[in-house]
Amino acid sequence: MSITAEKKSQVIGENQRSDKDTGSPEVQIAILTERINTLHSHFAAHKHDHASRRGLLGMVSRRNRLLRFLRRTNRESYLALIKKLGLRK
Repeated sequence: MSITAEKKSQVIGENQRSDKDTGSPEVQIAILTERINTLHSHFAAHKHDHASRRGLLGMVSRRNRLLRFLRRTNRESYLALIKKLGLRK
């Protein structure tokens, strides 16, 4: 499952560093989080969809790698992003 183009552009707009930023770690993490949340609701209805579950695990791993990179390189941005997205407690 994927997110709509409107939702993706909204997520990019909320998390971009500048006007033309679409590939910063903050934007990538926010897009992956939106896709993960969408798939999470998908699994409530389709418990046996193991192919999508494998894709979900790959997305979670990619998001964790990006979060580790952001934590290493820009601590303030990392803390603001996880608070905004509600990823850590």
